[in-house]
Amino acid sequence: MADHDLTGFEQGTFTYEGTERRVLRRGSGPAVIVIAEIPGITPKVLEFADRVAAIGCTAVLPVLFGRPGRDPHPDARGKLGAAGYVNSSILKVCVSREFTVLATGRSSKVVSWLRALAAEEHERCGGPGVGAVGMCLTGGFALAMATDPRLLAPVLSQPSLPLPVTAGRSRTIDVSPEELAVVRGRCEREGLQVLGLRFRGDKFVPEDRFAFLTRQLGDGFVAVELDDDTANPDSLMPAHSVLTEHLVDSPGEATRAALDQVLDLFRSRLLDEALPGSAPAPGRS
Repeated sequence: MADHDLTGFEQGTFTYEGTERRVLRRGSGPAVIVIAEIPGITPKVLEFADRVAAIGCTAVLPVLFGRPGRDPHPDARGKLGAAGYVNSSILKVCVSREFTVLATGRSSKVVSWLRALAAEEHERCGGPGVGAVGMCLTGGFALAMATDPRLLAPVLSQPSLPLPVTAGRSRTIDVSPEELAVVRGRCEREGLQVLGLRFRGDKFVPEDRFAFLTRQLGDGFVAVELDDDTANPDSLMPAHSVLTEHLVDSPGEATRAALDQVLDLFRSRLLDEALPGSAPAPGRS
């Protein structure tokens, strides 16, 4: 796959508490914040955003790291170039104070910026609320964002933080206990549904992490766990990225069914509830 030239995506910026970042947008309708995985907004992440826009939502992609549209695969620019690009994104995350990579019981600081972006996009796009999907190291961000009542459809695709280098870190997620309690309350009172996706053999997303989320959120957490042999065999990496690199986009495939389940969540929480007669978004008549 070649680099994506970002055709079809509106480009802008968003600033909160002095931090300005680029933001890509596509589509119309209620906003879904698409938070990319390492190394950044790849062509396959943009393909996922296309699918979000196609159902009638606005896909909103904040640029947290990497160069939007760049294909990270070796066949695109050679193995050394591909490895250098991925490593540069990893280094930015590891040295940044905005990302919590190893610590337990703490949300990354960048989540506050993402919550503000979601609030801004809700005002811009309307609808009953906002969706969010985090991937890999950003997977838990979508969960922490759900402390905001405007976040109606959080999706955790292979949530990998804190890195499960010990048993204790495997049995938790990068969300503070206070924030997790707020989300648990929303699940109990409002019927909030948190969708989690992982491959069963993924060492970055251990079974214990999903068991922890089930204990914490009860029926509010819906776990989608796929066998590794359902991942795209053409990928050079072990089974990990359910919605992007390891997606087999054909009817009847397990990863396609997982993608459809994500899109159905956005439809049911953001679109079906936005039919005539539903309450207007704040600030809109």
